[in-house]
Amino acid sequence: MRVIRALHELGVEAVAVYSTADRNALHVELADHSVCIGPPAAAESYLQISNVVAAAETTACDAVHPGYGFLAENAAFVRACEDSDLVFIGPPADVVEQMGDKVRAKEAMRAAGVPLVPGSGEPASLEELRRAAADAGFPVLVKAAAGGGGKGMRVVEADDELERALEAATAEAEAAFGDGSVYVEKLVAPARHVEIQVLCDADGGVLTLGERECSIQRRHQKLVEESPSAALDATTREEMEATVERACHAIGYCNVGTFEFLVGPDGAFYFIEVNCRLQVEHPVSELVTGIDIVREQIGIAAGEPLSTTGRAARRGHAIEIRINAEDPARGFLPAPGTIARFDLPLGPGVRIDTAVRSGSEIPPYYDSMIAKLIVWDDTRDAAIARAERALRELTIEGIPTTRDLALDVLGSPEFRSGDYSTSTLTELEGRVPSLARA
Repeated sequence: MRVIRALHELGVEAVAVYSTADRNALHVELADHSVCIGPPAAAESYLQISNVVAAAETTACDAVHPGYGFLAENAAFVRACEDSDLVFIGPPADVVEQMGDKVRAKEAMRAAGVPLVPGSGEPASLEELRRAAADAGFPVLVKAAAGGGGKGMRVVEADDELERALEAATAEAEAAFGDGSVYVEKLVAPARHVEIQVLCDADGGVLTLGERECSIQRRHQKLVEESPSAALDATTREEMEATVERACHAIGYCNVGTFEFLVGPDGAFYFIEVNCRLQVEHPVSELVTGIDIVREQIGIAAGEPLSTTGRAARRGHAIEIRINAEDPARGFLPAPGTIARFDLPLGPGVRIDTAVRSGSEIPPYYDSMIAKLIVWDDTRDAAIARAERALRELTIEGIPTTRDLALDVLGSPEFRSGDYSTSTLTELEGRVPSLARA
């Protein structure tokens, strides 16, 4: 929906692809043309590269926008588009491939002078990982080299837990990514998850759009994002943005991207990964900079240079809340079903990105996010108040959602103070109504 709207504002026709489960989806209705690419299972539809490319070819498309899921960071898909003379709206295949391998990505960042979390840095034997963990100091994380979203990740508190954690992480990584390679890195705790949004053109121009704070998350999945981050002062912010700019030049980055970091209690920051795509939380950066990131993506892919480089000007404070079809009181169990009523909040400084409406069916096959509520105001306190007001106006009936959890999070002393971390949501369990076990 977001991409189609940007295309229509630019006078460009949009072709939607869909599975049979999404035949009545709003993006299919909004597009100028649509093509069914398979049955509900993602592996038989949205992940079928040949089907997506064929849909583009048969409708005479010039370019493909991958969105932010499924094939968005798949180098083979980028190459398939290029082989079919389709412009891929995103980074080139070699960059996607390099950044998709966490070990190679870390090697590239190390060469560019980007700070890394201490650890093994690459897949290794149990004994090598054991030595790396001892050097880094427990607790450590065992992480999948080809992973993301918390898959293939285990916390290890002591040496005698390492072998079992390694076996579990390897099996999960193999099942999720087809690659069981894992590595070890120091667990930074308490940590903030802060990311830098960047735009790069084909001429080497780089524009950083500031940071997004993404520390409110469960099982490494983000739930609330905001910008600017209360964890950064002006010096650290500039240091992080300058680091990202330097890294982009070093790896030949082009189009849109996000560099993710952990920030420790001492203010030191460490590289996690690069997301070679549009992020779910991109509206946060759009609201504080006034820059349409999707429109910029399309312009860069068309060969246009950035109109400005360096640091984007920013104003005010933005917060995004993800509304998921999940039941927080049942361990965030996905809750597919029919939305009986969906009333959206209105008013100044409120934006809703969604692809559902009253009567929509939420299928069990895909991600559980159904909407994003984004607000902007002059100050952080005002933005929190606006977000709370908008959440109270938001009405969703028929399925459980994370709306009430978001209200509990925004009202917590930790969030209001700005002094929170990636463990805050876990620490709130038992203290807020929405996380009371059913």
